[in-house]
Amino acid sequence: MGEKTQKQKVGGFGEDEAVQYLAKKGYKIIERNHRQKWGEIDIVAISPDWILTFVEVKALVAFEKEGIQPEDNLTWAKLKKLQRTCQLYANSHENLVNEKGWQIDLVAIDVHENRCEFRHYENI
Repeated sequence: MGEKTQKQKVGGFGEDEAVQYLAKKGYKIIERNHRQKWGEIDIVAISPDWILTFVEVKALVAFEKEGIQPEDNLTWAKLKKLQRTCQLYANSHENLVNEKGWQIDLVAIDVHENRCEFRHYENI
């Protein structure tokens, strides 16, 4: 594989930051970058409430975004692919699913020079 693009570098950094953010909030990280041929789950975790949670991470460098929020990069088509991927994961890992079911969260990150600003949307 060649050099990573700036977008891939920011995305990887964002995922690392999201893992730390979630861990501080009491989430247990199960897996990262779970790939299927039709989609990828950035983070698989168990929430503090014991709910299987699939986390989509969207990160943008704050000074490059010009009015665009990281959340804007989660399109309807991307969400549908993500839902399908999560459903298949949950069905093949029934031991992680309890009566509360599972959910998809979005962690949007504005990356600043020396800090990150997080917005966590639960059960999107």
